[in-house]
Order: sequence, then structure tokens, then C-alpha cells
Amino acid sequence: MRVKIEIVNGLPETEVLIRCGQLDESVILLQDHITKQGSSKRCLPLKRGDTEYYVPINQIYFFETEGKEIFAHTAEQLFGCSYKLYELEELLPGGFMRISKSTIANLDYIYSITRNLAASSLAEFKDSNKTVMVSRSYYKAVLERLRERHLKI
Repeated sequence: MRVKIEIVNGLPETEVLIRCGQLDESVILLQDHITKQGSSKRCLPLKRGDTEYYVPINQIYFFETEGKEIFAHTAEQLFGCSYKLYELEELLPGGFMRISKSTIANLDYIYSITRNLAASSLAEFKDSNKTVMVSRSYYKAVLERLRERHLKI
């Protein structure tokens, strides 16, 4: 493995690019390690009422849309979010994934997925009674990512 560091003046955020011949377990572990280093300290500005909170990204279970509003869910709280889902997809670390048209979930907190062949499947979260729907079009990709993440434990 070759490691290169390139210093770019004026870069707004540090960017890590991994080039590989194939996606294997070592590359996934490297990505997860790098992602966790940066995301554990990063916070998102979220609102509840007139108060703005700075919530660590690693405490967020999922984001979902309700009408035109987007909400961030932690284990016990609900916050309003000013970002659009497509913006969150760009901002969030690799542990987050779109699981339906209206939801992005933190894969580290998904405890189970109950498959429903006729409709969306149901995802449950660790240490919470919250659930979200996994649409049929995202189901296989979500299972693959979950298996990749949890096989290394």
C-alpha cells in the first residue's frame, strides 16, 4: 500500500481519497477507521423550537422527511434540520446510507430489518423504540452494507 499526502492551500475541508483495484475488507476497514476519526467530533447544527443544538453526528440514528421538513432522530430526541437529504448525503460519513426516498440512516445503529416482500421492510434501532421503513429498491444495498460493516466485528 502506498500513502501520499498532498497539501492544498485554501481547501475548506480535509479530503481522503482511497484508490484501490478492488473493494476488499482491508479497504472497508480503512474507510471506516478514517470516517470514525473525523465524525466522532463533528456536530450538526439542529433546532428544536427556538434553540439551536450542536449534536455530534455519531449520536444521530437517522434523518427523515415529513412533508417539506427534515428531522434528525437521536435515541430519545427529535430535531429539525435545515439541510436537504441530498446535502446530508454529501456531508455525512460513510456509516450513513439512504434507505428510502425519505430516509438516511446511521447503519451503526440498525439492530434488525424485518423483510416484507410486498412492501417496504422495517428497520429497528439499538437502544431505541424508533423504526423506519427500508424501501424495496434500497433493501439489497442496505443488507450488503450492513453485512460488510458487521462482519469485521
